[in-house]
Amino acid sequence: GAPIVVGADRPLVAASMCGVTTPCVERARAVLEEAGYEVLVFHATGSGGRTLEALAESGVLAGVLDLTTTELADELVGGVLSAGPDRLTAAARCGVPQVVSVGALDMVNFHGVETVPERFRGRTLYKHNASVTLMRTTAEECATLGRDIGAKLAAARGAAVVFFPLRGISAIDRAGQPFDDPAARMALLAGLNETRGAVPLVALDLHINDAAFAEACAAKLLELMRASAPTHR
Repeated sequence: GAPIVVGADRPLVAASMCGVTTPCVERARAVLEEAGYEVLVFHATGSGGRTLEALAESGVLAGVLDLTTTELADELVGGVLSAGPDRLTAAARCGVPQVVSVGALDMVNFHGVETVPERFRGRTLYKHNASVTLMRTTAEECATLGRDIGAKLAAARGAAVVFFPLRGISAIDRAGQPFDDPAARMALLAGLNETRGAVPLVALDLHINDAAFAEACAAKLLELMRASAPTHR
């Protein structure tokens, strides 16, 4: 395709976001912009994730803030917003520094409630609106997702760190919300720990949309990018 032209000559970071992780990504973006980076935000709707992967592959990115890996849940379970099985591999393959989290892995996306496959009718569903129905991922699915993410990051040629928000991974996965499921979160964490190898995992007693969580992720990415940047003579 045509090359993507970026206006600023500031180093470029790609970030992944969806509605239920917006406060997190907006806060992290502000921290990165303050530090002199340009942040391109991609919505995790399938095409967004694929574009993020292509950019990581192209060599234009200084870093990736992949806080919303939800497309992998759709790929695993059969939702409508998959970005394919290679999501979360380009930065790893190309050595781009990345900070990764588990944003919105609590959900699989379907269209109207009548489009949810018969086999899922007994599952925890949340009707977001007439054309968006969300389904809670099970502990078993979460464990598989954790193992997938851990394995992909363990293969990274560049620096990678995983951040895990213990109090919830989306706006509707927290105490009092419809997708709150501590057992599923723990299964996700256990899966990550099974396969991540030497990749550091930072578990924080925060919700993904807490400002302190976003700030910790952004600070770590800044540290990784500064450590890997070519030194100017």
